[in-house]
Amino acid sequence: MEFFEGTEKLLEIWFTKSESKCTADNDLRKIPRDVLDYILDLVNCKILSSTRTRELDSYVLSESSLFINKQRLLIKTCGTTTLLNSVRPFIEAAFKFCGFDEIEDVFYSRKRFMKPELQKYPHNSFEEEIDYLQELFGGGAAYALGRLNGECWYLYTLNKPVSIDAPDQTLELIMTKLDPEVMKIFTKEVSSSAEEATQKSGIDKIFPNALLDAYLFDPCGYSVNAILPKGHYFTIHITPEESCSYVSFETDAPTTDYPELIQKVLDIFKPGQFVLTFFANDDSIGRYFTKKQYKLKGFDYDTFQETNVKNYNVTYAHYTKKPI
Repeated sequence: MEFFEGTEKLLEIWFTKSESKCTADNDLRKIPRDVLDYILDLVNCKILSSTRTRELDSYVLSESSLFINKQRLLIKTCGTTTLLNSVRPFIEAAFKFCGFDEIEDVFYSRKRFMKPELQKYPHNSFEEEIDYLQELFGGGAAYALGRLNGECWYLYTLNKPVSIDAPDQTLELIMTKLDPEVMKIFTKEVSSSAEEATQKSGIDKIFPNALLDAYLFDPCGYSVNAILPKGHYFTIHITPEESCSYVSFETDAPTTDYPELIQKVLDIFKPGQFVLTFFANDDSIGRYFTKKQYKLKGFDYDTFQETNVKNYNVTYAHYTKKPI
């Protein structure tokens, strides 16, 4: 069976004005579609479908997702895409078409690749990625959380003294060793459409009020972008092949019960192991999401780390399924 690298590269860029407050004219959604297409071509992916609300533009990509709101651009891509090739042209487009002149913050993260030898420049190693980003920004900070001889998760951020002052949080679950029966749902053999796969799996019940845009690939594979009230989102990407099964779930939704949300996702996909990462700044409701709350039914964590990057608390944990 052909191998596919489900592991995603995740890039988030926040923009602002240096000498004055942002106005209605400063809006990343003013970047023209043909410019987005050009930039995504540099990454080796393309837009498959899009959804828009008053607060957020969502794009399902041939390799994962792109979300754009007024001041933030978030893109995640899988496979052998060259995501960092998009950084400079995205910044140039934001300055040219949207009137921004300063970068408020940047976050780049990913889990260790399953087969790093298949990646292309500048993604051959995290050290190479750091060098690439430092050439663009300088003064950034890079972190590795987890076990260097096992599951490991990498993060690069600008490390600015002051950045995002609005409540902000991001939860990501990176799941592997998935239940084969669940994964079959995300094949054309079992589901005739993305909507059928969404309903059979129970993805539509994670946030019942979400506006969903789902895509079922041929012969297998699945992506969904969801827009939530007040411009929040969640996104799921699935590589169902048993030899390299992979599912990612990510959301910036604020909630008073993250363990309940996490358990809901785990109950759907039934992974054998997963990595959890959680960002929260001081204004976020999630800043009280503590170690005690990370006890999850049916799983033990073998690694748990917390660190503070400028303005954010970052939590990393690796879980494995308890023996039956």
